[in-house]
Amino acid sequence: MPVIAFANSKGGSGKTTSALLLAQAFAAHRPTTLIDADPRHPITTWAEKPGKPKALTVVTNASEKTILDEIEEAAARDPFVIIDLEGTASRLMSYAISQADLVVIPMKEQQQDAQASLDVIEEIHRDMKATRRKIPYAVLFTQSRAAVKSRTARHIAGQFRDNVQIDTFDTEIHERDAFAAMFAMGGTVADMAPTQVNGLPKALANIEDFRAEVVAKLRAIRDDAAGRAA
Repeated sequence: MPVIAFANSKGGSGKTTSALLLAQAFAAHRPTTLIDADPRHPITTWAEKPGKPKALTVVTNASEKTILDEIEEAAARDPFVIIDLEGTASRLMSYAISQADLVVIPMKEQQQDAQASLDVIEEIHRDMKATRRKIPYAVLFTQSRAAVKSRTARHIAGQFRDNVQIDTFDTEIHERDAFAAMFAMGGTVADMAPTQVNGLPKALANIEDFRAEVVAKLRAIRDDAAGRAA
């Protein structure tokens, strides 16, 4: 079953938000496990509030010594496994990346995030050498403006999108009221009322676009692996 790791060695990159949004979207269709491997445990805190979907299991990572077992057990149980990794480079991050079918690298369109994302890409390539297998990855732009972007944001995004060696998501996770509200209120964005948050229809469309593109990437990865095995 697909294991999707969200990794960026810089905190505040939108990593936890995008991991939780994807987990909610998957859990609306199939049982999903979300492993909270961030030492602050923001997803565990969210899960303790009312409204967590029954199809979504949240596992709080105990330590780097347990992460491999947690991934294995979750993959044996549910069709989708998502891992929210800590915001620093570590052995735990490396262990999780080595087991991933897809690594999502969330980043804001800022220089510090860009450098941290490149650091994660270098770590992924080291893990590829260590495991002797291809580990697909893609950069996801987060907390972006849906309308007018600054010149700096366009420049930073363009450096990644124009690099043929780095895969990037077409979908961006925009800065939305609903995405911040879910951590304060609990529950899913899909269960929010339009009177609770602004721009709910656009937030839901953003989540669905992200879910669909992740599924498309997973299918392409599966087909590529089948072609190489044939």
